[in-house]
Amino acid sequence: SGPAGAKRDWNRMRSLFYVGAKMMPIVKKKEGGFANLQWDVEDYITRSGPQLEANGFYEREISRKQERYGNLVHVFTTYESKRKADDAQPFARGINSLQLMNDGTRWWIISISWESERPDNPLPKEYLK
Repeated sequence: SGPAGAKRDWNRMRSLFYVGAKMMPIVKKKEGGFANLQWDVEDYITRSGPQLEANGFYEREISRKQERYGNLVHVFTTYESKRKADDAQPFARGINSLQLMNDGTRWWIISISWESERPDNPLPKEYLK
């Protein structure tokens, strides 16, 4: 997150992800159906970084549900995205699905998948609490 024109701390972002971690948005294809894109952290930085830095981007968690078993945690986190921190309305909302693991020393992100809200796919009420 940060304002337009501000450089991001990409090394900080890199430090959160386990080696080989994936970032996988689910997107609606123009010809119909859906696709699951698969990026590593470097792909995400290359693809999204310039746009985030040029246009500004703030993502805020508005709800979270998590489950844990041993060293595995799954988090369903509802987000809203804005170009400026004080924008009255978000330009996007959706749900991130994160999987984390603990290696005995710390927690690492091993994968993130997300899908944005659309008119035909509104956020369920239970994920807005």
